[in-house]
Amino acid sequence: MVNYPAGDGLVKLAAGWLIEQCGWKGKVVGNTGTWKNQALVLVNHGGATGHEVYDLSSQIIESVRQKFGVDLQREVNIL
Repeated sequence: MVNYPAGDGLVKLAAGWLIEQCGWKGKVVGNTGTWKNQALVLVNHGGATGHEVYDLSSQIIESVRQKFGVDLQREVNIL
C-alpha cells in the first residue's frame, strides 16, 4: 500500500492509489465519473447534479472502506 511518513510514527496513505485499486480510475457512472488520468478527480460529464457527484463520492468512499478498511474523508466544502 502506497504511504508516506506523517511524523510521530504515523503514515499518510495515498487516497488516489486506494481509489484506483478499487477500479474507479476513468470509470463513468451516469453523468459523473473519475478522470482517466487521476482517480482523485471527480468529473461532471455534462448535466450531473451536485447530488450525483456527491453520490459518486459516497460510492467511492464505501468501496475503499470495503476493500481496505480505510475511511476516506472529503476535502471539499459541500454547500
